[in-house]
Amino acid sequence: MANPMTDLTIIGGGMAGSEAAWQAANLGLKVRIVEMRPTVETFAHRTGNLAEMVCSNSFRSDDSEQNAVGLLHWEMRAANSVIMHTADAHKLPAGGALAVDRDPFAEAVTAKLRTHPNIEIVADEITALPEAGATIIATGPLTGGALAQAIADEAGQESLAFFDAIAPIVYADSIDMDVAWRQSRYDKGETQEEREAYINCPMTKDQYEAFIDALLAAEKTEFKEGETATYFDGCLPIEVMAERGRETLRHGPMKPVGLTNPHDPQTKAWAVVQLRRDNALGTLYNIVGFQTKMKYGAQSAVFKMIPGLQDAAFARLGGIHRNTFINSPTLLDEQMRLRSKPHIRFAGQITGVEGYVESASMGLLAGRMAAAEIQGQTLAPVPETTAMGALVTHITGGAEAKTFQPMNVNFGLFPPVEGLKSGRRGRKDRYKAYTDRAKADWTEWLGHRAAAE
Repeated sequence: MANPMTDLTIIGGGMAGSEAAWQAANLGLKVRIVEMRPTVETFAHRTGNLAEMVCSNSFRSDDSEQNAVGLLHWEMRAANSVIMHTADAHKLPAGGALAVDRDPFAEAVTAKLRTHPNIEIVADEITALPEAGATIIATGPLTGGALAQAIADEAGQESLAFFDAIAPIVYADSIDMDVAWRQSRYDKGETQEEREAYINCPMTKDQYEAFIDALLAAEKTEFKEGETATYFDGCLPIEVMAERGRETLRHGPMKPVGLTNPHDPQTKAWAVVQLRRDNALGTLYNIVGFQTKMKYGAQSAVFKMIPGLQDAAFARLGGIHRNTFINSPTLLDEQMRLRSKPHIRFAGQITGVEGYVESASMGLLAGRMAAAEIQGQTLAPVPETTAMGALVTHITGGAEAKTFQPMNVNFGLFPPVEGLKSGRRGRKDRYKAYTDRAKADWTEWLGHRAAAE
Protein backbone atom coordinates (compact mmCIF):
# COMPACT_ATOMS: atom_id res chain seq x y z
CA MET A 1 0.00 0.00 0.00
CA ALA A 2 2.96 2.33 0.63
CA ASN A 3 3.64 4.91 -2.07
CA PRO A 4 6.40 7.52 -1.62
CA MET A 5 4.47 9.99 -3.78
CA THR A 6 1.43 9.87 -1.48
CA ASP A 7 0.95 12.21 1.48
CA LEU A 8 -2.28 10.61 2.67
CA THR A 9 -3.86 7.20 2.10
CA ILE A 10 -7.62 6.84 2.49
CA ILE A 11 -9.03 3.34 2.87
CA GLY A 12 -12.63 3.29 1.65
CA GLY A 13 -14.29 5.31 -1.10
CA GLY A 14 -17.76 5.85 0.32
CA MET A 15 -19.25 9.17 1.41
CA ALA A 16 -16.63 9.82 4.09
CA GLY A 17 -13.61 8.62 2.11
CA SER A 18 -14.62 10.60 -0.97
CA GLU A 19 -15.15 13.78 1.04
CA ALA A 20 -11.90 13.34 2.98
CA ALA A 21 -9.96 12.89 -0.26
CA TRP A 22 -11.55 15.96 -1.86
CA GLN A 23 -10.82 18.19 1.13
CA ALA A 24 -7.21 17.02 1.59
CA ALA A 25 -6.44 17.16 -2.13
CA ASN A 26 -7.81 20.70 -2.43
CA LEU A 27 -5.53 21.68 0.46
CA GLY A 28 -2.53 20.49 -1.57
CA LEU A 29 -1.98 16.89 -0.42
CA LYS A 30 -1.28 13.99 -2.75
CA VAL A 31 -4.03 11.55 -1.85
CA ARG A 32 -4.49 7.87 -2.61
CA ILE A 33 -7.94 6.28 -2.24
CA VAL A 34 -7.93 2.50 -1.83
CA GLU A 35 -11.42 1.06 -2.43
CA MET A 36 -12.02 -2.69 -2.51
CA ARG A 37 -14.97 -2.48 -4.90
CA PRO A 38 -15.41 -3.72 -7.60
CA THR A 39 -12.59 -6.20 -6.93
CA VAL A 40 -14.39 -7.31 -3.75
CA GLU A 41 -18.17 -7.00 -3.83
CA THR A 42 -20.52 -6.38 -0.91
CA PHE A 43 -24.07 -7.43 -0.18
CA ALA A 44 -25.48 -3.95 -0.65
CA HIS A 45 -23.44 -2.26 -3.39
CA ARG A 46 -24.18 -2.68 -7.10
CA THR A 47 -21.30 -0.80 -8.75
CA GLY A 48 -17.67 0.11 -8.29
CA ASN A 49 -18.46 3.83 -8.10
CA LEU A 50 -17.31 5.93 -5.19
CA ALA A 51 -19.95 7.40 -2.86
CA GLU A 52 -22.56 4.85 -3.94
CA MET A 53 -25.83 5.33 -2.06
CA VAL A 54 -27.28 2.11 -0.67
CA CYS A 55 -29.93 2.28 2.05
CA SER A 56 -31.82 5.34 0.82
CA ASN A 57 -31.50 8.17 -1.66
CA SER A 58 -32.36 10.88 0.86
CA PHE A 59 -30.09 13.32 2.70
CA ARG A 60 -33.14 14.19 4.83
CA SER A 61 -34.24 17.75 5.68
CA ASP A 62 -32.57 20.67 3.91
CA ASP A 63 -33.94 23.27 6.36
CA SER A 64 -30.84 24.96 7.81
CA GLU A 65 -32.78 27.11 10.29
CA GLN A 66 -34.94 24.58 12.10
CA ASN A 67 -33.26 21.21 11.51
CA ALA A 68 -29.84 19.95 12.64
CA VAL A 69 -29.17 17.88 9.52
CA GLY A 70 -30.16 20.84 7.35
CA LEU A 71 -27.63 22.91 9.29
CA LEU A 72 -25.03 20.22 8.60
CA HIS A 73 -25.84 20.56 4.87
CA TRP A 74 -25.20 24.31 5.17
CA GLU A 75 -21.86 23.87 6.94
CA MET A 76 -20.66 21.33 4.37
CA ARG A 77 -21.63 23.56 1.45
CA ALA A 78 -19.71 26.41 3.07
CA ALA A 79 -16.64 24.16 3.22
CA ASN A 80 -16.83 23.28 -0.51
CA SER A 81 -18.10 19.75 0.09
CA VAL A 82 -17.96 17.53 -3.00
CA ILE A 83 -20.77 15.39 -1.58
CA MET A 84 -23.15 18.31 -1.03
CA HIS A 85 -22.37 20.18 -4.24
CA THR A 86 -22.83 16.98 -6.27
CA ALA A 87 -26.05 16.17 -4.41
CA ASP A 88 -27.37 19.65 -5.23
CA ALA A 89 -26.54 19.07 -8.90
CA HIS A 90 -28.49 15.78 -8.92
CA LYS A 91 -31.36 16.58 -6.55
CA LEU A 92 -34.86 15.21 -7.00
CA PRO A 93 -38.19 16.72 -5.89
CA ALA A 94 -38.75 15.66 -2.26
CA GLY A 95 -40.72 18.39 -0.51
CA GLY A 96 -38.44 19.94 2.12
CA ALA A 97 -35.92 17.11 1.96
CA LEU A 98 -32.84 16.69 -0.23
CA ALA A 99 -33.23 13.49 -2.26
CA VAL A 100 -30.66 12.49 -4.85
CA ASP A 101 -30.64 10.65 -8.18
CA ARG A 102 -28.30 8.03 -6.77
CA ASP A 103 -26.52 6.57 -9.83
CA PRO A 104 -25.67 9.87 -11.60
CA PHE A 105 -24.66 11.27 -8.20
CA ALA A 106 -22.13 8.47 -7.58
CA GLU A 107 -20.87 8.64 -11.17
CA ALA A 108 -20.32 12.39 -10.85
CA VAL A 109 -18.45 12.12 -7.52
CA THR A 110 -16.27 9.36 -9.01
CA ALA A 111 -15.51 11.48 -12.09
CA LYS A 112 -14.58 14.52 -9.99
CA LEU A 113 -12.17 12.50 -7.87
CA ARG A 114 -10.67 10.57 -10.80
CA THR A 115 -9.87 13.79 -12.67
CA HIS A 116 -8.46 15.63 -9.65
CA PRO A 117 -4.71 16.09 -10.21
CA ASN A 118 -3.91 15.30 -6.57
CA ILE A 119 -5.98 12.11 -6.27
CA GLU A 120 -5.15 8.52 -7.27
CA ILE A 121 -7.78 5.76 -6.98
CA VAL A 122 -6.75 2.13 -6.54
CA ALA A 123 -9.06 -0.91 -6.49
CA ASP A 124 -7.67 -3.18 -3.79
CA GLU A 125 -8.62 -4.72 -0.46
CA ILE A 126 -6.64 -3.69 2.62
CA THR A 127 -6.62 -6.45 5.23
CA ALA A 128 -4.38 -5.01 7.94
CA LEU A 129 -3.77 -1.70 9.69
CA PRO A 130 -0.88 0.21 8.08
CA GLU A 131 2.18 0.45 10.30
CA ALA A 132 3.25 3.86 8.99
CA GLY A 133 2.10 6.75 6.82
CA ALA A 134 -0.80 9.13 7.35
CA THR A 135 -4.00 7.13 6.85
CA ILE A 136 -7.75 7.66 7.15
CA ILE A 137 -9.89 4.55 7.54
CA ALA A 138 -13.35 5.30 6.13
CA THR A 139 -14.53 1.81 5.27
CA GLY A 140 -18.07 2.32 6.45
CA PRO A 141 -20.66 -0.18 7.63
CA LEU A 142 -19.46 -2.99 5.34
CA THR A 143 -15.81 -3.04 6.37
CA GLY A 144 -14.11 -6.17 5.00
CA GLY A 145 -13.83 -9.06 7.44
CA ALA A 146 -10.03 -9.14 7.66
CA LEU A 147 -9.68 -5.38 8.21
CA ALA A 148 -12.55 -5.40 10.72
CA GLN A 149 -10.73 -8.12 12.64
CA ALA A 150 -7.47 -6.14 12.51
CA ILE A 151 -9.28 -3.11 13.93
CA ALA A 152 -10.81 -5.26 16.67
CA ASP A 153 -7.42 -6.76 17.52
CA GLU A 154 -5.84 -3.32 17.82
CA ALA A 155 -8.70 -1.98 19.92
CA GLY A 156 -8.41 -4.89 22.34
CA GLN A 157 -12.10 -5.64 21.96
CA GLU A 158 -14.54 -6.93 19.40
CA SER A 159 -15.84 -4.36 16.97
CA LEU A 160 -19.29 -3.22 17.93
CA ALA A 161 -22.08 -3.80 15.45
CA PHE A 162 -25.73 -3.31 14.73
CA PHE A 163 -27.87 -4.08 11.71
CA ASP A 164 -29.09 -1.78 8.95
CA ALA A 165 -32.03 -2.63 6.71
CA ILE A 166 -32.66 -1.50 3.12
CA ALA A 167 -36.05 -0.49 1.68
CA PRO A 168 -37.41 -1.89 -1.60
CA ILE A 169 -37.64 0.08 -4.86
CA VAL A 170 -40.69 -0.11 -7.15
CA TYR A 171 -41.05 0.61 -10.88
CA ALA A 172 -43.24 3.71 -11.17
CA ASP A 173 -45.29 2.39 -14.09
CA SER A 174 -46.43 -0.56 -11.96
CA ILE A 175 -48.11 1.70 -9.36
CA ASP A 176 -51.89 2.02 -9.76
CA MET A 177 -52.50 5.77 -9.88
CA ASP A 178 -56.26 5.22 -9.89
CA VAL A 179 -55.72 4.32 -6.23
CA ALA A 180 -52.57 6.25 -5.33
CA TRP A 181 -51.98 10.00 -5.70
CA ARG A 182 -49.12 12.50 -5.72
CA GLN A 183 -48.72 14.86 -2.77
CA SER A 184 -46.05 15.93 -0.29
CA ARG A 185 -47.19 15.92 3.32
CA TYR A 186 -48.91 19.23 4.11
CA ASP A 187 -48.28 20.19 0.46
CA LYS A 188 -44.74 21.15 1.42
CA GLY A 189 -42.58 22.61 -1.34
CA GLU A 190 -42.15 25.82 -3.28
CA THR A 191 -43.08 24.39 -6.69
CA GLN A 192 -45.84 22.12 -7.95
CA GLU A 193 -43.25 19.43 -8.56
CA GLU A 194 -42.09 19.64 -4.93
CA ARG A 195 -45.67 19.63 -3.64
CA GLU A 196 -46.29 16.42 -5.60
CA ALA A 197 -42.96 14.77 -4.81
CA TYR A 198 -44.39 11.66 -3.12
CA ILE A 199 -46.79 8.95 -4.26
CA ASN A 200 -49.28 8.01 -1.54
CA CYS A 201 -51.11 4.71 -1.09
CA PRO A 202 -54.08 4.84 1.34
CA MET A 203 -55.28 2.09 3.66
CA THR A 204 -58.55 1.58 5.49
CA LYS A 205 -58.46 0.28 9.06
CA ASP A 206 -59.25 -3.27 7.90
CA GLN A 207 -56.55 -3.15 5.24
CA TYR A 208 -54.05 -1.85 7.77
CA GLU A 209 -54.87 -4.57 10.31
CA ALA A 210 -54.54 -7.28 7.64
CA PHE A 211 -51.22 -5.78 6.54
CA ILE A 212 -49.86 -5.84 10.11
CA ASP A 213 -50.96 -9.46 10.53
CA ALA A 214 -49.15 -10.45 7.32
CA LEU A 215 -46.08 -8.45 8.27
CA LEU A 216 -45.79 -10.14 11.65
CA ALA A 217 -46.36 -13.62 10.20
CA ALA A 218 -43.97 -13.26 7.23
CA GLU A 219 -40.78 -15.31 7.04
CA LYS A 220 -37.77 -13.25 8.15
CA THR A 221 -34.02 -13.47 7.61
CA GLU A 222 -32.40 -15.46 10.41
CA PHE A 223 -29.14 -14.38 11.99
CA LYS A 224 -26.07 -16.51 12.47
CA GLU A 225 -25.73 -18.48 15.66
CA GLY A 226 -24.49 -16.25 18.46
CA GLU A 227 -25.27 -13.06 16.52
CA THR A 228 -27.48 -10.58 18.36
CA ALA A 229 -29.92 -8.52 16.30
CA THR A 230 -29.27 -4.96 17.50
CA TYR A 231 -30.76 -2.26 15.29
CA PHE A 232 -30.14 1.44 14.87
CA ASP A 233 -33.38 3.15 15.92
CA GLY A 234 -33.36 5.43 12.88
CA CYS A 235 -33.36 2.48 10.49
CA LEU A 236 -35.60 -0.12 12.11
CA PRO A 237 -37.09 -2.83 9.90
CA ILE A 238 -40.84 -2.26 9.58
CA GLU A 239 -41.62 -5.67 11.06
CA VAL A 240 -39.57 -4.78 14.15
CA MET A 241 -41.58 -1.57 14.49
CA ALA A 242 -44.79 -3.56 14.12
CA GLU A 243 -43.67 -5.93 16.88
CA ARG A 244 -43.50 -2.95 19.23
CA GLY A 245 -47.22 -2.36 18.86
CA ARG A 246 -49.88 -2.54 16.16
CA GLU A 247 -50.22 1.25 16.02
CA THR A 248 -46.48 1.95 15.77
CA LEU A 249 -46.35 2.09 11.97
CA ARG A 250 -49.51 4.19 11.78
CA HIS A 251 -47.79 6.80 13.94
CA GLY A 252 -44.47 6.38 12.12
CA PRO A 253 -43.78 5.91 8.41
CA MET A 254 -47.45 5.15 7.66
CA LYS A 255 -48.97 8.18 9.42
CA PRO A 256 -51.89 9.63 7.41
CA VAL A 257 -51.59 13.26 8.57
CA GLY A 258 -51.16 16.15 6.14
CA LEU A 259 -52.51 14.19 3.17
CA THR A 260 -55.83 14.32 1.27
CA ASN A 261 -56.81 11.62 -1.21
CA PRO A 262 -58.19 13.37 -4.33
CA HIS A 263 -59.91 10.13 -5.38
CA ASP A 264 -62.00 10.27 -2.18
CA PRO A 265 -61.40 13.63 -0.42
CA GLN A 266 -64.16 13.13 2.15
CA THR A 267 -62.66 9.93 3.54
CA LYS A 268 -59.61 10.13 5.79
CA ALA A 269 -57.20 7.24 5.29
CA TRP A 270 -56.44 5.14 8.36
CA ALA A 271 -52.82 4.81 7.22
CA VAL A 272 -50.78 5.92 4.21
CA VAL A 273 -47.71 4.36 2.60
CA GLN A 274 -45.46 6.93 0.89
CA LEU A 275 -43.06 6.37 -2.00
CA ARG A 276 -40.29 8.84 -2.89
CA ARG A 277 -38.77 9.29 -6.34
CA ASP A 278 -35.47 7.43 -6.61
CA ASN A 279 -34.14 8.71 -9.96
CA ALA A 280 -34.40 11.79 -12.17
CA LEU A 281 -36.42 9.97 -14.82
CA GLY A 282 -39.13 9.26 -12.28
CA THR A 283 -39.16 5.59 -13.27
CA LEU A 284 -38.18 4.29 -9.81
CA TYR A 285 -39.68 4.97 -6.38
CA ASN A 286 -38.55 3.68 -2.98
CA ILE A 287 -41.03 2.88 -0.23
CA VAL A 288 -40.28 5.38 2.53
CA GLY A 289 -39.45 3.87 5.91
CA PHE A 290 -40.01 0.31 4.67
CA GLN A 291 -36.63 -1.15 5.53
CA THR A 292 -37.15 -4.85 5.99
CA LYS A 293 -35.56 -8.17 6.89
CA MET A 294 -38.36 -10.21 5.32
CA LYS A 295 -37.26 -12.87 2.85
CA TYR A 296 -37.75 -11.96 -0.80
CA GLY A 297 -40.81 -14.10 -1.47
CA ALA A 298 -42.55 -12.78 1.62
CA GLN A 299 -41.74 -9.16 0.73
CA SER A 300 -43.42 -9.36 -2.65
CA ALA A 301 -46.56 -10.93 -1.18
CA VAL A 302 -46.85 -8.55 1.78
CA PHE A 303 -46.09 -5.33 -0.09
CA LYS A 304 -48.61 -6.16 -2.81
CA MET A 305 -51.28 -5.97 -0.09
CA ILE A 306 -50.76 -2.19 -0.13
CA PRO A 307 -53.53 -0.52 -2.18
CA GLY A 308 -51.98 0.83 -5.36
CA LEU A 309 -49.12 -1.67 -5.21
CA GLN A 310 -51.18 -4.78 -5.94
CA ASP A 311 -49.41 -5.14 -9.30
CA ALA A 312 -46.08 -3.68 -8.19
CA ALA A 313 -42.90 -4.73 -9.97
CA PHE A 314 -39.79 -4.42 -7.81
CA ALA A 315 -36.49 -3.09 -9.16
CA ARG A 316 -34.90 -4.07 -5.85
CA LEU A 317 -36.25 -5.83 -2.81
CA GLY A 318 -35.23 -4.92 0.72
CA GLY A 319 -32.55 -6.59 2.78
CA ILE A 320 -30.45 -6.40 5.91
CA HIS A 321 -26.72 -6.14 6.50
CA ARG A 322 -24.29 -5.91 9.39
CA ASN A 323 -22.97 -2.46 10.25
CA THR A 324 -19.61 -2.28 12.02
CA PHE A 325 -18.57 0.67 14.14
CA ILE A 326 -15.91 1.32 16.78
CA ASN A 327 -16.21 2.66 20.31
CA SER A 328 -14.82 6.03 19.28
CA PRO A 329 -14.93 7.73 22.72
CA THR A 330 -12.40 5.22 24.04
CA LEU A 331 -10.30 4.80 20.88
CA LEU A 332 -10.05 8.21 19.17
CA ASP A 333 -8.57 11.50 20.30
CA GLU A 334 -10.07 14.93 19.55
CA GLN A 335 -8.31 14.91 16.16
CA MET A 336 -10.05 11.61 15.24
CA ARG A 337 -6.72 9.77 15.52
CA LEU A 338 -6.42 6.23 16.85
CA ARG A 339 -4.78 6.75 20.24
CA SER A 340 -2.62 3.64 19.91
CA LYS A 341 -1.55 4.45 16.32
CA PRO A 342 -1.91 8.22 15.84
CA HIS A 343 -0.89 8.10 12.17
CA ILE A 344 -4.33 6.52 11.59
CA ARG A 345 -7.55 8.51 11.64
CA PHE A 346 -11.07 7.13 11.36
CA ALA A 347 -13.93 8.83 9.54
CA GLY A 348 -17.52 8.17 8.55
CA GLN A 349 -20.06 5.67 9.76
CA ILE A 350 -17.45 3.38 11.31
CA THR A 351 -16.86 6.11 13.94
CA GLY A 352 -20.43 5.83 15.21
CA VAL A 353 -22.23 8.56 13.29
CA GLU A 354 -25.31 7.51 11.37
CA GLY A 355 -26.48 8.84 8.02
CA TYR A 356 -24.96 9.80 4.68
CA VAL A 357 -24.43 13.45 5.57
CA GLU A 358 -23.06 12.76 9.04
CA SER A 359 -20.62 10.24 7.56
CA ALA A 360 -19.46 12.63 4.85
CA SER A 361 -19.05 15.46 7.39
CA MET A 362 -16.69 13.36 9.49
CA GLY A 363 -14.73 12.66 6.31
CA LEU A 364 -14.59 16.40 5.67
CA LEU A 365 -13.12 17.04 9.10
CA ALA A 366 -10.70 14.10 8.95
CA GLY A 367 -9.38 15.27 5.58
CA ARG A 368 -8.85 18.81 6.86
CA MET A 369 -7.29 17.63 10.12
CA ALA A 370 -4.89 15.31 8.27
CA ALA A 371 -3.91 18.07 5.84
CA ALA A 372 -3.18 20.54 8.64
CA GLU A 373 -1.05 18.03 10.56
CA ILE A 374 0.94 16.94 7.49
CA GLN A 375 1.56 20.58 6.54
CA GLY A 376 2.74 21.45 10.04
CA GLN A 377 -0.19 23.71 10.86
CA THR A 378 -2.25 23.93 14.02
CA LEU A 379 -5.94 23.51 13.28
CA ALA A 380 -8.19 25.13 15.87
CA PRO A 381 -10.71 22.78 17.53
CA VAL A 382 -14.02 22.68 15.69
CA PRO A 383 -16.53 24.71 17.75
CA GLU A 384 -18.94 22.35 19.48
CA THR A 385 -21.63 24.96 18.82
CA THR A 386 -21.60 23.91 15.14
CA ALA A 387 -23.26 20.80 13.74
CA MET A 388 -19.92 19.29 12.75
CA GLY A 389 -18.34 20.25 16.03
CA ALA A 390 -21.21 18.76 18.01
CA LEU A 391 -20.83 15.46 16.15
CA VAL A 392 -17.05 15.18 16.46
CA THR A 393 -17.22 16.17 20.13
CA HIS A 394 -19.84 13.47 20.70
CA ILE A 395 -17.83 10.66 19.12
CA THR A 396 -14.44 11.65 20.57
CA GLY A 397 -15.42 12.04 24.18
CA GLY A 398 -18.83 13.61 24.61
CA ALA A 399 -20.69 10.30 24.55
CA GLU A 400 -20.72 7.77 27.37
CA ALA A 401 -18.36 5.01 26.24
CA LYS A 402 -20.24 2.23 28.04
CA THR A 403 -23.48 2.93 26.20
CA PHE A 404 -22.07 4.34 22.94
CA GLN A 405 -24.38 3.78 19.97
CA PRO A 406 -24.60 5.29 16.45
CA MET A 407 -26.07 8.79 16.44
CA ASN A 408 -27.62 11.12 13.87
CA VAL A 409 -26.89 14.83 14.27
CA ASN A 410 -29.50 16.48 16.49
CA PHE A 411 -29.83 19.62 18.58
CA GLY A 412 -29.50 17.58 21.78
CA LEU A 413 -25.76 17.37 21.02
CA PHE A 414 -25.38 21.18 21.00
CA PRO A 415 -24.53 23.33 24.05
CA PRO A 416 -27.65 25.23 25.14
CA VAL A 417 -28.18 28.86 24.17
CA GLU A 418 -28.72 30.80 27.36
CA GLY A 419 -31.90 32.77 27.99
CA LEU A 420 -34.23 30.86 25.66
CA LYS A 421 -37.56 29.25 26.51
CA SER A 422 -37.55 25.52 27.04
CA GLY A 423 -40.25 23.06 25.99
CA ARG A 424 -42.26 22.80 22.79
CA ARG A 425 -43.51 26.39 22.85
CA GLY A 426 -40.02 27.87 22.58
CA ARG A 427 -38.57 25.24 20.28
CA LYS A 428 -38.76 27.24 17.03
CA ASP A 429 -36.89 30.21 18.52
CA ARG A 430 -34.41 27.89 20.22
CA TYR A 431 -33.55 26.02 17.02
CA LYS A 432 -33.16 29.29 15.13
CA ALA A 433 -30.76 30.49 17.83
CA TYR A 434 -28.78 27.26 17.55
CA THR A 435 -28.44 27.60 13.78
CA ASP A 436 -27.62 31.33 13.83
CA ARG A 437 -24.85 30.71 16.36
CA ALA A 438 -23.56 27.67 14.46
CA LYS A 439 -23.37 29.51 11.12
CA ALA A 440 -21.43 32.38 12.65
CA ASP A 441 -19.01 30.09 14.49
CA TRP A 442 -18.51 27.78 11.48
CA THR A 443 -17.82 30.74 9.18
CA GLU A 444 -15.26 32.07 11.66
CA TRP A 445 -13.59 28.63 11.98
CA LEU A 446 -13.32 28.25 8.20
CA GLY A 447 -11.88 31.76 8.01
CA HIS A 448 -9.09 30.85 10.43
CA ARG A 449 -8.01 28.01 8.12
CA ALA A 450 -8.19 30.23 5.06
CA ALA A 451 -6.06 32.86 6.81
CA ALA A 452 -3.47 30.21 7.74
CA GLU A 453 -3.17 29.25 4.08
